[in-house]
Amino acid sequence: MDRPADQGGGHLTAPPTPTGALESELDRLYASRFSSRDRQEKARLWQVLCRSFFDRYVPPEGAVLDVGAGYCDFINHVSARRRIAVDLNPDTVRAADAGVEVFTHPLERLDEVIEPESIDLAFASNVFEHLRGPDALLQVLTALRKVLKPGGRLMIMQPNARVVGGAFWDFFDHTLPLSEKGMTEALGIAEFEVIESRSKFLPYTTKSRWPQWPILVRLYLALPPAHWLFGGQMLVVACKPGGSAGGSP
Repeated sequence: MDRPADQGGGHLTAPPTPTGALESELDRLYASRFSSRDRQEKARLWQVLCRSFFDRYVPPEGAVLDVGAGYCDFINHVSARRRIAVDLNPDTVRAADAGVEVFTHPLERLDEVIEPESIDLAFASNVFEHLRGPDALLQVLTALRKVLKPGGRLMIMQPNARVVGGAFWDFFDHTLPLSEKGMTEALGIAEFEVIESRSKFLPYTTKSRWPQWPILVRLYLALPPAHWLFGGQMLVVACKPGGSAGGSP
């Protein structure tokens, strides 16, 4: 989830007081988890993922929000009229490409820094499993519902706890295990409508030994049976009722 003065990434808010020890150590945590080489390989992987799959959901003339953007692997590789990243990690501002607006702000209160009903697509990759519990998840979903336009979409990709089992706890900052069914239930409580749900999509972690050559990644994405064999992450797409959805898969 996985910012000082403007450094080419957009306008920023003053960093809030961290709510816990982990929040104040995010940069150190992810710097130790992902080496410079790891981050370069992840960036190349996400470029392929966006071009070969996620771009179909992105409205080129719309506003796209990367929730818990981390190193901006998603938001840096999509094209939209407006691109926004929100994360407490101070490294996010340095990772964001020029033209990406970055806010250092708690996800539960992202509606304080983003205008109501201004977002066409919100994307959360490997974020919600780090929240402190169901209440925090509902707070984030409520904030997202406020900033999404009617018909706007929320796309969620994260570990499926039912599929990965005990491996979910291999990362000490994983705190909220959910399956696609639990996520669907939470989205319903937050008054979203689920329009797509895949229990298995990408492999559990980019730190696996699976080759990440672009041609193999594109082949994997094009073969749904491979998702069922190797997928450890769910993909859930929901929309805010009303209006029409911004992207088109």
